[in-house]
Amino acid sequence: MRSISALLLCFLFTGFALGQNGGFSTYQFLNLPYSSRVAAFGGKMAASDVADISLTLQNPAMLDSSLSNAMNLFYTSYYAKINFASVSYALKLNSKGMLGISVFGINYGQFDQADESGVISGTFGGSDFALAVTYSYRIDSCFSVGVSFKPIYSHLERYSSLGLASDIGAHYLSKNALFAAGVTLRNMGTMVKPYTADTYERLPFEVVAGISKKLAHAPFRFIATMQHLERYDLYYSAPVNNINVLGDEGKSSPNLAERVGRELVSHLIAGVEFVPVKGFALRLGYNYRRRNELKVQERVSTVGFSWGVNLRIKRFDVSYSRATYHLSGSTNHFSITSNIQSWL
Repeated sequence: MRSISALLLCFLFTGFALGQNGGFSTYQFLNLPYSSRVAAFGGKMAASDVADISLTLQNPAMLDSSLSNAMNLFYTSYYAKINFASVSYALKLNSKGMLGISVFGINYGQFDQADESGVISGTFGGSDFALAVTYSYRIDSCFSVGVSFKPIYSHLERYSSLGLASDIGAHYLSKNALFAAGVTLRNMGTMVKPYTADTYERLPFEVVAGISKKLAHAPFRFIATMQHLERYDLYYSAPVNNINVLGDEGKSSPNLAERVGRELVSHLIAGVEFVPVKGFALRLGYNYRRRNELKVQERVSTVGFSWGVNLRIKRFDVSYSRATYHLSGSTNHFSITSNIQSWL
């Protein structure tokens, strides 16, 4: 009961935390989903009733003891020949402690270098990388906490930067392993060396909370994640161009219920997983905020939706997911997980 009460207090107090507005922070690559499971469920997760080493970068407390000697390889071919990837490994220290190591980053590709008159003189590149050292501690059979330290290196053309970030998380898993809840404070830290002298930028701090529920007598799992709990005003309202003859906007201002409702759905990311047999799963996710901010009004299509599939092949877990960010295209995410101990 103490563990459950502590977790509920974490959920309560995160609603009162304050943070910066989006678009005013650096090292945004830290927010990318370095997991096919996470990408399929909308891009973010804070809780899972299934142990998965790729979730460690979402919540360090999800580094479970069953993941000892597990290794995960992840790769995504992003837009405009941009690629990001990660490698993760976990090791059991003792009966309650786990250590995880992850290396992840993004390569922005090559760009034409030109002078002020437009004459191309060469090319240049850019990349961001980070190392995550994670430690998790199991308080009891249901409750665990974790922390990650992430040194960061960024190189953009001739400019470079160093930073240090950390994540702190808590996770609860019921004794029947059918329900999980978690909360994490992600990307707390600072720039150690800025790109230019005396220009220190903020890191993309975020508070994320979520739950995962597996039905006991049906092959379905439901995931709900609340993003950016440090902020209230997350909803993006597109500019209104239709103005009537009196000079007023054609659309009236929303009332209180509408404002609260659209802020709620802007924070919510929903997912469902269908597991008909052991070793196979179909996944579907929906991110309303992504859909609202990146949609083209004339053709919304499937922007904001994502899906994926997981298949167990002998000693390997192979996952693939596809997420639609914009009409210009979708992203493909691949990951493979295996336990080294099983090979020995």
